[in-house]
Amino acid sequence: MEMIEIEGVVENIIFRNEENGYTVIKLRHNNDIISVVGIMPYISENIKIKVFGQWVLHPTFGQQIKLISYEEVTPNTADGIEKYLASGLIPGIGPVTAKKIVEKFGKDTFEIIEMNPERLTEVDGIGEKKAQRIAEAFIEQRELRNVLIFLQSYGISTNIGVKIFKRYGNETIKVVKENPYRLCDEVNGIGFKTADKIARSLGVDLNSNYRIRAGIKYVLANCISNGHVYLPKLELLEEVYNLLNVPKELIENEILSLIKSKEVVCDKIEGQEAYYLAPYYFAETKVAAKLIELSLQTINEDINWIEENIAEFEKENNIELAKEQKEAVIKAITSGVCVITGGPGTGKTTIIKCIIRIFKKKGLQVALCAPTGRAAKRITEATQSEAKTIHRLLEIEFLESENGPSFARNEDNPLEEDVIIVDEASMVDILLMNSLLKAIDFGKRLIIVGDVDQLPSVGPGNVLRDIIESKSVPVVKLNKIFRQKNESLIAINAHRINKGEMPYLNEKDKDFFFIQKSNPKDVLEEILNLVDRRLPSFKEGFDPLRDIQVLSPMRKGENGVLNLNRELQRILNPPSSLKAEKEVRDIVFREGDKVMQIKNNYSLEWTGAFEQGFGVFNGDIGYIEKIDNEEQKVIVAFEDKKVVYDFSNLDELDLAYAITIHKSQGSEFPVIVVPVCFGPPMLMTRNLIYTAITRAKKLVVLVGMKQALGYMISNDKVSDRYSGLKERIIRFISDLK
Repeated sequence: MEMIEIEGVVENIIFRNEENGYTVIKLRHNNDIISVVGIMPYISENIKIKVFGQWVLHPTFGQQIKLISYEEVTPNTADGIEKYLASGLIPGIGPVTAKKIVEKFGKDTFEIIEMNPERLTEVDGIGEKKAQRIAEAFIEQRELRNVLIFLQSYGISTNIGVKIFKRYGNETIKVVKENPYRLCDEVNGIGFKTADKIARSLGVDLNSNYRIRAGIKYVLANCISNGHVYLPKLELLEEVYNLLNVPKELIENEILSLIKSKEVVCDKIEGQEAYYLAPYYFAETKVAAKLIELSLQTINEDINWIEENIAEFEKENNIELAKEQKEAVIKAITSGVCVITGGPGTGKTTIIKCIIRIFKKKGLQVALCAPTGRAAKRITEATQSEAKTIHRLLEIEFLESENGPSFARNEDNPLEEDVIIVDEASMVDILLMNSLLKAIDFGKRLIIVGDVDQLPSVGPGNVLRDIIESKSVPVVKLNKIFRQKNESLIAINAHRINKGEMPYLNEKDKDFFFIQKSNPKDVLEEILNLVDRRLPSFKEGFDPLRDIQVLSPMRKGENGVLNLNRELQRILNPPSSLKAEKEVRDIVFREGDKVMQIKNNYSLEWTGAFEQGFGVFNGDIGYIEKIDNEEQKVIVAFEDKKVVYDFSNLDELDLAYAITIHKSQGSEFPVIVVPVCFGPPMLMTRNLIYTAITRAKKLVVLVGMKQALGYMISNDKVSDRYSGLKERIIRFISDLK
């Protein structure tokens, strides 16, 4: 088939897949409009290009050019230059600014921007800083275009390509060609499979040391993303072999190389060889050692004095603590480390208030903290004592190390407070617990509070359960329910579910409802109806965005969060000419959207009412205030801070009209709505539905099939995690005897 070459101006972009760069454009060639289809990752409207391709006949769309390659044609007329600058390629220049610049400099515009950018200040509205930003963006954009076209041929999306370019700059192509597996370690968002695809295209040997080592680290990293801290030897070998299809002796050799280079550590857990990525091994070991060290402190307290203060607290608050609550307070005051665990309504918050009062009366400083901003805010409101996130308590710093974020508070600069109380501890993973314990000096006390029956942390480990099951530190388990204001069924039903019993449903004038629907489509329609109409008009008039949260066990399927978000966005925040949009990963973000940060980013800067800082965390929920397509930035307002995202960081956001139950941990919402349908067994568990309903403050609505609810409640299987913390704690105690 004959190759053709045509030059023209991009009239408009009909379609673009952000993931693979496949694009359909209309190209104006002389007086003709031609359809061109193919991989065009970084093309914009109004720019002039030369396309190389072949004519094909599409059965529906007719004659079009199937692209082989294209190149940008630098415009040489004032009109062409203006259109190029106004195309959105260069942050800081929109149509108005482009017109002003070209009116001033005409055909010399590009030369001025590149060689004499200071002259841009001659244009009304452009100061020195903006002129410098425009010049830097102009040069970077030219380099970036070449890099993106190179990377796109290996299936790397534009967003990921921009991240790679930001890491390596004009060295990108050289780095990728020399060792594409570097990308796995050094660029957030690039996994082994993408790097391997590039390597294969470049002809890298399948048995390459680089490839095998990267594959081993990928398998271990993947196990961490599934909640494990290590992998047993046989499982590691099998998974790496299935991934790489290379001889197992080569895999074993490279495992030894990684151990020698201290990137991987091997230890014995439960009688078998366990392989860790080094940071997780050291975190687990240090957590076990520090917990034992703190627990072995000699603490002399007058029990009678504590009991007198408990009585004073009861009198002040017009309550009477149960025997187990008093036991929890006494153990917390008299122990170096103490764990208090119980479900909703068992009085954990009341105990925390009493503990804080007694320690303050002794003249001791208390730090109250929780893993998430929402959890910290909730415990602040409940106790009337300021709580911080663990990250904020430890004074998170800008830089992120290979072991996670960097904190100003550590073993060299410990926390000043005498007592550290951690609420919602089931959410704390092994790395965060290690960071916290490093900052707690010998002589200080640690009180860990949480519900061990909830889902484990999103991050690796099973910290709270392991500490409790080690039986090496004092633990108080709370069983009696106190929170029954107005006969609330939420706490009662949570405990019924936790015991394997069906909840009480649809009792008149209560706060726990089940709406029976027989198929997933009807479930979806009812959820949309509830959020949009029924709940906003129910009693208090709940706000669909601020008060109501849809929680789903799964991401995919008709009632998974992906589809729920599309449908809820359609009815709650439909398209409007007054609202700017930006599409990323097949998700349309729109001004006014409810969104969630889906990964920790320790370098994102935020601005609060009275302070600034760094770090936005997995699970933070906010609302899009502004999308600036000219500056290529998005402003998101979270609960107590605002964050400006570059377009290249938008893959860290997701719509949050519906979120997974896992992502809801540590949060509370006035109303939760949960689809209850049959799905994968691993997502049909008791602790999943238990976690969901314990997120509600005022109202629970379950929609679906009672048989599915019954199955979830009967399925008490807790997904096993490879974690060595329990064994390490027991070992340390044994070694001391």
